[in-house]
Amino acid sequence: MLGTMPVMRSAPTSRRLSAAAGLAAGVLGPVALTAVLVPLRAPQPRDYVFLYLGVVALLGVGRGLSPALVAAASSFLLVDFFFVPPVHTLTVADEQDLVNLLVFFGAAGLVGGVGSRRRRNQLAAEALSQQLRRANEELARLNREQAEAAAVAVRLARTEQQVRVLEESDRVRRDLLANVSHELRTPLGSILTNSTGLLSDPALAPGLHAEVESIAVEARRLNRLVGEMLDMARIEGNALTLHLEPVDVGAAVEAAVERLRVPSPQREVEWESDASGLQVVADWDRLGQVLDNLLANADRAAPEGTPITLSASRGARSMIVVRVGDRGPGVPDELRPRLFSRFVHGGSGDGDGGGVGLGLAIVRGLVGLEDGEGGTGATFAFSLPAAPDEAGDQRDAGRTAR
Repeated sequence: MLGTMPVMRSAPTSRRLSAAAGLAAGVLGPVALTAVLVPLRAPQPRDYVFLYLGVVALLGVGRGLSPALVAAASSFLLVDFFFVPPVHTLTVADEQDLVNLLVFFGAAGLVGGVGSRRRRNQLAAEALSQQLRRANEELARLNREQAEAAAVAVRLARTEQQVRVLEESDRVRRDLLANVSHELRTPLGSILTNSTGLLSDPALAPGLHAEVESIAVEARRLNRLVGEMLDMARIEGNALTLHLEPVDVGAAVEAAVERLRVPSPQREVEWESDASGLQVVADWDRLGQVLDNLLANADRAAPEGTPITLSASRGARSMIVVRVGDRGPGVPDELRPRLFSRFVHGGSGDGDGGGVGLGLAIVRGLVGLEDGEGGTGATFAFSLPAAPDEAGDQRDAGRTAR
């Protein structure tokens, strides 16, 4: 506000100065013309009135009506005083000269009015021209903004269309995967049942026992892979149903370790827990699936003769943290950004560990897996909410510690 006040005061002052200058020109212009004409002593000095009319016209065009009227009055008095007999007086001896002077005054006023009107029209035209120029600039700016907005809208529409196409393609892929996996379950179940039955048949020829057992093993592996593909499709489609209940972490770990001993009887698992009887809210089957996948991944990555470490501990915010580690080569840096993606082997290094790379992706979808390095090898951790009794014990322990 302080910076604009001098500008606000100077505008009226400038207008007043311009008006005063116009009135001064209305007086001084005829006076200057008279100072030039008087020494000439022309034989017909009455003809000088046309020169005064020119001065009045110029002032009307250049300064407006008021300076033109002042110039007309000044010219009337100066012509009467210097050029109309008797000179050097403001009296008129001849009636014709009086009429001429009055006509001159009227003509001067008319010329001044016409010139002033022309000036007003010129100023209005200039103002209108400036307004049109600003309007054109604003219109050009709006046109540019509309063009940019239209381009953005087109790009957005294309992006939305591409997203819809990708979503539809992904949905079709998931449906196809689920349908194919479901259709494979029935023949695989028949193969597994028949091969297992043949293995228990005493009449089976000894030479065929190894072949039938190989069929059964491969059928189990394919059945597990089909199950993983179905689980992945359910997870991505938000169609997985969980039956949550209090689950003893130690019991779930022992069951998973027993299942690991079937394919890897020589693998040692070191189970560490800072508290016995830890319970979490989980689905027993899905928790077992998570532990199976992590133990299988660690078994593929760990060198022969080295143990797998498995621990559970109380974490923050009434959570139980479970960690599974190995002493293998660890996760390569180039693999970390896509470690939990589908069809990526996370740690075996050879890519032929009996899976298609869905194990870690399924675990991530079920419990939100985290990875980290622990000395040598890789460590994977996940958190589950403690059961109500465990959560209460954690809060009581926290209050006691404080």
